[in-house]
Amino acid sequence: MAVSEGRSLVLTGGASGIGRGILEMAVAQGYRVGVLDLAGPALEAVGSDFAGAAVRVAATDITDEAAVEEAFSALDAAFGAPWGVINCAGIGQNTPFAETTVAQFRRILDVNVIGSFLVARAAAARMKGGVIVNITSVSGIQGSTGRAAYGTSKGAVNTLTRILATELAPQGIRVNAIAPGPVETPMAARWHDEATRRTWVSRVPMGRYGTVAEIAAMALTLIDDRISGYVNGQVIAVDGGFSSAGLMEAD
Repeated sequence: MAVSEGRSLVLTGGASGIGRGILEMAVAQGYRVGVLDLAGPALEAVGSDFAGAAVRVAATDITDEAAVEEAFSALDAAFGAPWGVINCAGIGQNTPFAETTVAQFRRILDVNVIGSFLVARAAAARMKGGVIVNITSVSGIQGSTGRAAYGTSKGAVNTLTRILATELAPQGIRVNAIAPGPVETPMAARWHDEATRRTWVSRVPMGRYGTVAEIAAMALTLIDDRISGYVNGQVIAVDGGFSSAGLMEAD
């Protein structure tokens, strides 16, 4: 029997980056997956690339309450109530605090925090037990420069994760978060020039960036209650040791 046992997942931000990696791994494990993402070529590619698989796409702005409800209703009709929900949709920018505008700050909070809230709420209203996994960031744990908006938003989702884990446990729903460190993604490619990459690598005890597959594997481990059935309310850093490291001496 497949790892998934025929269960269904809802995955936001599944058209690119970490989300796309989670989608590929989930399909390989036999999950039925509903993908919520903004309309565009990346989402269209999901529809064509997974045409023969149990994958449904729903062009959705997760900051729009009505759109989120509509997407969940459509996925309910296709797959039934989801077993798992992975909140991977998010945006960010690398801007010094003094240069961050109110509009930028609000937009990042709207997508990363309000979007995660709306998706989790729509899911919890339908789930009959299961798991919610929020993809956050070490920027929500550590005080990194240039992350006034992004780090604040991810820190808020970390706290939301703990609250939902407490409130939803009586319904048989576990809620956890994954806080990736530097990962080889299109977002990292945009943000990290060579000097930035060298700085990151020098501060990660494992001396490298993570891979999308490593984040995807952790997400699906948390979804699988046979492996992680007693894990609840945790923010798990998958960062090569970055958030745990103290002084590191150069060779």
